[in-house]
Amino acid sequence: MAIQKTEKIWHNGKLIPWDSAQIHVMSHVVHYGSSVFEECVAMPCPAARHLSRQEHMQRLWIQLRFIA
Repeated sequence: MAIQKTEKIWHNGKLIPWDSAQIHVMSHVVHYGSSVFEECVAMPCPAARHLSRQEHMQRLWIQLRFIA
């Protein structure tokens, strides 16, 4: 499944134009998958249960254990 292109993308702490986003070819994450991503989405969704910050951090640490 292809990722849908958007106008902006989050990169290194800021939104930048999609076409400007790039990483170094020798980036460890590209070759070894050594990254973990846990997102906190702030969107109105009446049917969804929102996770607390503590729950997000727990999920993040669980993910990190797999690459440690």
